[in-house]
This record gives sequence, structure tokens and C-alpha cells, in this order.
Amino acid sequence: MPIRYQHTEAIATTPERAFSVIDDLPATAQWLPPCVSLTKLGEGPNAVGDRLRYVFRQGGAQNEMEGEILDRVPGERLHYKYSDAAFDVWVDLRVAAAEGGTMSTHAITIAPKTFLGKLMSPLIRLGLGKQTRDAASNLRKLLEAEAA
Repeated sequence: MPIRYQHTEAIATTPERAFSVIDDLPATAQWLPPCVSLTKLGEGPNAVGDRLRYVFRQGGAQNEMEGEILDRVPGERLHYKYSDAAFDVWVDLRVAAAEGGTMSTHAITIAPKTFLGKLMSPLIRLGLGKQTRDAASNLRKLLEAEAA
């Protein structure tokens, strides 16, 4: 059974500015705690179908997942999927205008593929909430510091 967590956070910036930081894939390491790097395999602006490489540090080890942009609506949404032998991970980042700035919504879904991954689901579920809230908070702080 997939593990899902969603968090929404208000940010004192425009949706366009928030989206530009989310859409700047190499900048992801500045606000997503486990991210070492996120790169697009190819040239040009981000687009649906673009392949991604996500390098992250988890449990003291550095790992890598291959990914793909599933949906991209400039100024509104960036949705992608990562996969490795053990997990499929969907990341859906949305921004929308709100009073005083922007509402940013981070929705993460993790589907374990292995018996061990399924066994670890309760621990993954616990960590996913904190990681998602931390990422949203870090993104807010980054954007609001730039605006100041």
C-alpha cells in the first residue's frame, strides 16, 4: 500500500517566484533535506517527459533514483516520479495565489516494491511527514529571505 503525505504552507512571495525556485531543479538541494543533487538529463527548459537523476543521502548512505517529469504547468505545478529497485516515489509540488502571497502544497507518495520496503512502511510514514514539512518550511524561508 502506498504511503502518502501532503503539507500546505503559506509563503510571502508570488506563485511565479515560488514556481521558479521549484522548477530550478539544481536548487532543490537548498531546500529538500535529503537531496544532494537533482539534475535533468538533457538540455532546454523543463518539460513533460524529461528524465531526471536524483541523488540523496538517507541513513548515512548516498543513493540515486532515476526520474521523469510527469506534469509541468508553469506558475502552478511540477509533478515528477522517481524509481529505483526498492521504491517508486511521486512528488507533486503546487503553488497558488493566496492572500498575502502563495500557498505551496507538497504531496509525496511512496510505493514500496520490496518485502523489506513494505515492512519498513510504518517508519517511512513517520519520517515522510517530518521530511515534507521541513522541505516546505525550508522553501518558505529561502523564498522569504530572497524577498527581504
